[in-house]
Amino acid sequence: MTSAVIVDVVRTPSGKGKPGGALSAVHPATLLADLLTELVRRHDLDPALVDDVIAGCVTQAGEQAVNIARTAVLAAGFPESVPATTVDRQCGSSQQAAAFAAQAIVAGSYDIAIACGVESMSRAPMFSNVGGADPTAGPLTRRYPDGLVSQGIGAELIAARWKFDRDELDEYAARSHRLASDARERMQRDQIVPVRTVDVAGHEVTILDDETVRPSTTTESLSALRPVFRDDALAARFPEIDWSITAGNSSPLTDGASAALIMSERKAAELGLTPRARFHSFAVSGSDPLLMLTGPIPATEKILARTGLGLDDIDIYEVNEAFAPVPLLWQSHFDTDPARLNPAGGAIALGHPLGASGGRLLASMLTHLEATGGRYGLQTMCEGGGMANATIIERL
Repeated sequence: MTSAVIVDVVRTPSGKGKPGGALSAVHPATLLADLLTELVRRHDLDPALVDDVIAGCVTQAGEQAVNIARTAVLAAGFPESVPATTVDRQCGSSQQAAAFAAQAIVAGSYDIAIACGVESMSRAPMFSNVGGADPTAGPLTRRYPDGLVSQGIGAELIAARWKFDRDELDEYAARSHRLASDARERMQRDQIVPVRTVDVAGHEVTILDDETVRPSTTTESLSALRPVFRDDALAARFPEIDWSITAGNSSPLTDGASAALIMSERKAAELGLTPRARFHSFAVSGSDPLLMLTGPIPATEKILARTGLGLDDIDIYEVNEAFAPVPLLWQSHFDTDPARLNPAGGAIALGHPLGASGGRLLASMLTHLEATGGRYGLQTMCEGGGMANATIIERL
């Protein structure tokens, strides 16, 4: 069977997803296009050989509308013959893009593909694509008469049901910033493609580091933050919630992009390229859309059952830190080695540019495997609507 291999994976730094954030002056298609250009430049690859570019993007509105993948491909100067498509599996969009690309290669449909993702939450704010309406209210009212809730409420429900208290959530969040700060020079520099832009004063600058990492963060400093999702109506509907989710133990709104060069093992050899890893297996799972964020558990169970691997065989677990209860619940459920969980920090510190986060997790996972000599990495992330992707890679 044809193997799909990862030749390279890169990302931009993360910028705060608000006006004045480090990357907010850059059009999202430009963020992605510059990564595409760098990816083919690094490997002296003729972009005309790329069979498809598959990009994740969640808020496909405004500057991110009308197939931003194709806009980025053309902006990157790729030949007009190179096609592109944009996919939305919510927070797992670029992870799903990588799965689609690898599966097409394994099937023999493609030789070379780029799986990527982008989200500029400063320029295309979250939910700006829904026009103020709840897209689930009509079709799902019969099945869920009380209505669905936001992911923040899902995080509150998980914390309440599995009894994660505020101190535990804040302690985990502080850990994320500490590990991300420690890994900045050791690991993250190899993943990051600098971004040239202008600052709020109009001066040209080059962004090298993740703006969202705060090395001084402590459990004590986080304890001063107020819960952000409580209102009277929700408090009456969910009396069991203690209201412990804050901006500090959640992933921040973020701008960023990621991109992975994926090809068949045969094509890599033909081009004289050395793959860094191969895709081992994939799974995707649905879960309770009210809790919404528990999906990484059944997705992990599904991929382990499919492969016959156990978590003891896996050297790193990248579980997306949308909110602190998500990795804490995953860790508690599987009773795994906590040192293998997000060892270079996660989205609480590194940011969560929705459509690009899958690629960022892939970059972190592969960089860690290479730095430590590990063999297998597992990546999983919760997704809006109650879903999750899981991916296992094998370092070469």
